[in-house]
Amino acid sequence: MRIKIRLVIWARQFPFVVFFAHLRKRTCVSKVIEMKRGDYSFSMKLQQLKYLLAIVDNGLNITAAADRMYTSQPGVSKQLKLLEEELGLQLFTRKGKSLGGVTPAGHQVIDRARLIMQEVDNIRSLASDYYREEEGMLSIATTHTQARYVLPEVIREFRSRYPKVALNLHQGTSEQIADMVAANEIDFAIATGSHDLFSELLLVPGYHWHRKIIVPRDHELALLDGKATLHDLAKFPLVTYVFSFGGHSSLKQAFADEGLEPDVVFTARDADIIKTYVRMGLGVGIVASMAEDCDDNKDLAAINAEGLFPRSTTWIGFRKEIVLRRYMLDFMQLFAPHITADQLEKTRHARTQSDIDKLFVESRLPVRGGCSDDINEAA
Repeated sequence: MRIKIRLVIWARQFPFVVFFAHLRKRTCVSKVIEMKRGDYSFSMKLQQLKYLLAIVDNGLNITAAADRMYTSQPGVSKQLKLLEEELGLQLFTRKGKSLGGVTPAGHQVIDRARLIMQEVDNIRSLASDYYREEEGMLSIATTHTQARYVLPEVIREFRSRYPKVALNLHQGTSEQIADMVAANEIDFAIATGSHDLFSELLLVPGYHWHRKIIVPRDHELALLDGKATLHDLAKFPLVTYVFSFGGHSSLKQAFADEGLEPDVVFTARDADIIKTYVRMGLGVGIVASMAEDCDDNKDLAAINAEGLFPRSTTWIGFRKEIVLRRYMLDFMQLFAPHITADQLEKTRHARTQSDIDKLFVESRLPVRGGCSDDINEAA
């Protein structure tokens, strides 16, 4: 009875180690008990878990993992061997002296190791909050449109408040941003739609937006007095954003619903590039409303496409396990000023997307436009 009680107490203190023990057969449970009795030595270290994750993140290449960890290849190999011996598990299959793949048990250990290291980072972040609340680093991944047309004023104000916080801004497609999330390289992701790519994140709605049709000022669509239809657009070659690799596109779907096939002749990630090719006469541009720049009005006309395509919603997302520091919360509120102080505090403690959705179910998001539009509250 004494041994059982001690095991329960120890399990509460170190649940991740008990998890590793339960991956083995039932006889291993006795070894967990024996460990507390002094007959068994379990000396797994956080550094071993770091090496394990580095190996996985570098394509099972131990030499590359060692370079990333600024250590030697033999040292990483030794620590991996010690970890497998201590767990009594084979984490990788071997091909000669190389690693061939991850075993089923290895996948489970790796998943738990990531959670453990995330919690270690959270503990460090909590500690630093007490002493350096206005210092740190914030890494953000977003699309070109957000980085070019939405974030400059947000970042300007953020920098004035937190001059000692280093900002890293990464640009990419939704798929590339999802890869950065998976690699744990960023704190915030800012994107539109694509919820299926970001199941690991909690997504806070930021604002709505519509599309704009961009054409040279002497184009026949510019003479329609802002009344272009999908049938009008279908007559011309189109230049627009890169479509999702998943194949779904609300733009294509809008045409399909009208029995039309859009003639998309050129796609790009960058709205400025799209406008460049519109100027060249390659086709009619379709961009986010925020990408309408006042300087473009000299030679381009922007036609409101509200109602032609579904309204889009841009969100800001963060990992479920992250500890949101004060400057992170302030950045979120600068990006989405409609968030109240109460919602912000509850967001900090949210653990599921359902928690977030309930917080904002009655929120009226702003609708962001371009040069010729104001930022309006959604109807």
